[in-house]
Amino acid sequence: MDSELGEPLPWKQLSRREVYANPWITVVEDQAEMPNGRTTPYGIVQCAGAVGVLPFVGPDHVLLVQQWRYIIERTTWEMPTGGVHDGESLVSAAQRELAEEAGVRAGNLIELTSFNTSKSVVDELATLYAAYDLEPFEVAPDDTEFIRRKAFLFDDVVAMVTSGEIVDSMTIVAVLLVDRMRRAMPA
Repeated sequence: MDSELGEPLPWKQLSRREVYANPWITVVEDQAEMPNGRTTPYGIVQCAGAVGVLPFVGPDHVLLVQQWRYIIERTTWEMPTGGVHDGESLVSAAQRELAEEAGVRAGNLIELTSFNTSKSVVDELATLYAAYDLEPFEVAPDDTEFIRRKAFLFDDVVAMVTSGEIVDSMTIVAVLLVDRMRRAMPA
C-alpha cells in the first residue's frame, strides 16, 4: 500500500524484546505491523556508531591495516575502523582508532560521509574520514586485534577496491569517495 505521494507506508513497532547482548552488540526481536495490517517478527542487531579513517602518509600513499576477520574466515586489507565508545565524540573515536590500529594521530581529519552499513538487519551508522598530517602516536591495540600495517599507492588501493580484493564496506566507500574528490580537483 502506498501513500498519496507514492512513498511506501511505514511499518509500526508493536513490541520489542532483547534476545542477546554482549559489550559490542545487542540483538532484539520486534513484532512489527506491516502496512497491510499483517504482523511479522523482525530481528535487529544493534551496534554503537562506527568510524573509519583513511590515513594518507603522503599525497599519493595511504596506510592500510591487515587483520584476520573471523566472520569471513580470511585476512583483509582495510582502513582503521572501529566502534564509538559511550560518551566519545566521533572525532575522538577516529583518532583513537588511528592510534590503536595505525600507530598515528591526524593533524587534519576531513569528514567524508556517514552511512548505514546495513539497511535491513544491522542498526549501525558509520562515519568516515580522510586523515592527513600524520604523526607517530602508538597506543596498545584492543586485546582482540592482531594487525599488520602497510603503505600503498592510493591508485593501487583504488584497483584493490574495484577488483574485489578489498571487501570492507567502510573502506570501499571512503576510497571511492576520495578517488572521486581527487579526480574532481583541478590538475
